[in-house]
Amino acid sequence: MFTYILLNKPYEVLTQFTDENGRATLKDFVTVPNIYPVGRLDYDSEGLVLLTDDKALQHRLSDPKFKIEKTYWAQVENIPDETALEQLRKGIFLKNIKTAPAKAKLLQPEPSIWERSKPIRFRQNIPTSWVQITLTQGMNRQVRKMTAAVGFPTLRLIRVSIGPLQIGELAPGEWRYLTPEEVKALKQGSR
Repeated sequence: MFTYILLNKPYEVLTQFTDENGRATLKDFVTVPNIYPVGRLDYDSEGLVLLTDDKALQHRLSDPKFKIEKTYWAQVENIPDETALEQLRKGIFLKNIKTAPAKAKLLQPEPSIWERSKPIRFRQNIPTSWVQITLTQGMNRQVRKMTAAVGFPTLRLIRVSIGPLQIGELAPGEWRYLTPEEVKALKQGSR
């Protein structure tokens, strides 16, 4: 019997269970033994992390060839226009590698979410907005690099879904076991 856990990873927490530098890690929130994160979520990003001991599912969810969608909300500087959103949808060249096409849209109204432990930098003369970006790749810091490439740097990044799994009402640091229905949907969606 495998274990499947959803965690809302807080800001400035490593997506691993140990750190020789004493930073916060997953073990500060989840004490279930012998589970591992599926993929990574940067130290300065927040949101949904799936933890499991099901190695076959970990592989299918992490390998880009299976095209599992991961959706992010990015708070960006300024307000992207349709041209910038269309560039994200077509894919962006990052160091001579073109990203796969993404789904991208402006979130209006802005999402109602928790306060971050450290607020974003605020500039009185530069507005911010939220963009929803859905990817099937997982390049290092991909969303941040993509929004910066089209002129709208990411200030805050939250992963809100992996395949059919949604962050829902989980507060930062909270976790729960997946339901049998969620496990079934996740396995079906990753084939």
